[in-house]
Amino acid sequence: MNFIFVFLILISFIVAIYRGRLDETVNAMFESSILAVKVSISLIGVMALWLGFIKIAQKSGLIELFSKFVSPVLKIIFNELPKNSPAFSNIALNISANALGLSNAATPFGIKAMKDLKLESNKKDTATNSMCMFLAMNTSGFQLVPATVIAILASCGADNPTEIIIPAFIVTSTTFIFAIILAKIFAKFWKEV
Repeated sequence: MNFIFVFLILISFIVAIYRGRLDETVNAMFESSILAVKVSISLIGVMALWLGFIKIAQKSGLIELFSKFVSPVLKIIFNELPKNSPAFSNIALNISANALGLSNAATPFGIKAMKDLKLESNKKDTATNSMCMFLAMNTSGFQLVPATVIAILASCGADNPTEIIIPAFIVTSTTFIFAIILAKIFAKFWKEV
């Protein structure tokens, strides 16, 4: 990844020199750096507020309640797993935390869910269909509340930063559903042995 960034920077300098606009390029770099610091500092307050709300949701049991709500659906999606698999609770908690914008809290649940899914597998060196399904669901990025995007929009002075909620919900719901559908389709081609 570092190679890509170095390549892009070098290309931009070469083009700037070729077009005689090196001074504009250097000025734009410094102005962008200053803007990046301003946005980062303004994000701290917004993210602290949102993370406080999320911590309250964790402590009050809202996340556990949401995970109980999604558990029956998960048992249908992950029909290859035994009904009493410990992976269900961690998958539900992971998806619930991600949906509520708690990606940092979701990570430990996701790691534990993957470990549980690995224990259910006969082959220890191969990803199971359930593991691929869980990865696809996580990668799709379903969110009810896109907290980070709202925070960035608010810090940049957007008039109504919460107007992103409905479009983000539509997009992330669509990608979430397609991820499940595609994982189910591909699972038929690569049967576990």
